[in-house]
Amino acid sequence: MNTEVTIIIADDDAGHRRLMQRNLKRFKIANDILEFEDGLSLLNFFKKAQENGSLSNTAFVVFLDIRMPKLTGVEVLQQMKADPYLKRIPIIMVSTMDDPDEVARCHELGCSNYVTKPVDYDAFVQAVQNLGLFLSVVQIPRLA
Repeated sequence: MNTEVTIIIADDDAGHRRLMQRNLKRFKIANDILEFEDGLSLLNFFKKAQENGSLSNTAFVVFLDIRMPKLTGVEVLQQMKADPYLKRIPIIMVSTMDDPDEVARCHELGCSNYVTKPVDYDAFVQAVQNLGLFLSVVQIPRLA
């Protein structure tokens, strides 16, 4: 993946955020990583960045947990995909829920991918490493 792409991890569980970040780096993903503990903080970040023009010619990929306080991941997904500027950002839903209806709903709302967080530590590490492999080959669009 292009090192100019900023990775965003939005998850209310600090341990999951650290684990994802550590294992992405272990997989030689050297991109900048921003962390948010709730959906509202993530949307406020984008709103402020849009207002001051700092998003121009930047690229992001968002790992978005579904169950978060203030705004759920699904609510954030809906708002980002409804925004003409933010809708180009790839959003990968990351959740412990593997309900097929929830997976379908997130895809219908515009998520790029849906990854189920395994409960087992080693399986979770493997899932993050697989995400790192995915990120190493995917092309991410820049915001205009």
